[in-house]
Amino acid sequence: MTFVVGENCINCKHTDCVEVCPVDCFYEGPNFLVIHPDECIDCALCEPECPVDAIFSEDEVPADQEVFTELNAELAEQWPNITEMKDAMPDAEEWNGVENKLQHLKR
Repeated sequence: MTFVVGENCINCKHTDCVEVCPVDCFYEGPNFLVIHPDECIDCALCEPECPVDAIFSEDEVPADQEVFTELNAELAEQWPNITEMKDAMPDAEEWNGVENKLQHLKR
């Protein structure tokens, strides 16, 4: 099993999760983070660290966000690995909780 970064990370991109990951399985895009499913060891350390509740266990991804399971796998193969905490996006607070953000995902 793996963890999945969901929609609420788009345009927020907090990296608290990256800081606690023991296997460095996070990858960074322009306005979103993803978890590499083949590298995640299901330790669950990242989930409570996300200040916007955007990380889900693979079997608990909300039905309306199931596309993010595939997106995490796809984009983790394309984006660079991130291993250290960075500042969140400048307007992260304004984007927290906004629905239907998939259209804003930058690849």
